[in-house]
Amino acid sequence: MLAGGRSVRFGADKLAADLGGIPLLQHAVRRVAEVCGDVVVVVAHDAAAPSPPPGIHVRVARDAEEGKGPLAGLVAALAEVGSDLALVGAGDMPTMAPAVLREMLRVAGAVPVDAVALQDGEHVRPLPCVVSVDRARTDAHALLDMGVGSLRAMLDSLGVMAIDETTWRRLDPTGATLRDVDTPGDLPRR
Repeated sequence: MLAGGRSVRFGADKLAADLGGIPLLQHAVRRVAEVCGDVVVVVAHDAAAPSPPPGIHVRVARDAEEGKGPLAGLVAALAEVGSDLALVGAGDMPTMAPAVLREMLRVAGAVPVDAVALQDGEHVRPLPCVVSVDRARTDAHALLDMGVGSLRAMLDSLGVMAIDETTWRRLDPTGATLRDVDTPGDLPRR
């Protein structure tokens, strides 16, 4: 779970923003925990450890340096992962549908690919995604060494398999899985 951003557009710590009486980050963590036995949350190198949802164990990893982008956060997370596949989400995506996340993991386990993501119109969204841990570690380090910090660049290097929109929308008709919170106005109404 990537949660090391600076919340510049939000104007405050968006991951602590109240959503139905619960911090925004806890919603995303709960969604991922429904499909993964191990949850790693990556925070900024100098950030306080977030409070996990009650009953969910979360390991905290830290960005090595500030301002290196989400790919550096992914490197920090992958250093903590002991499985072959990793589901990658963002702390500002509180409405990811567990059924969609399960389908992404199913496809990644059934088809010999290094990454699975979701098709959104004509584009493939970088989050959420599932990556082959070993290959993602290698490619992410190489890209960071070249000064590239985007997840999209890593997915392009891995050769992502996209689940078409028709398929994943059967599991999430409203498209809530792809919603993220950048400004206070983006907070879902409850």
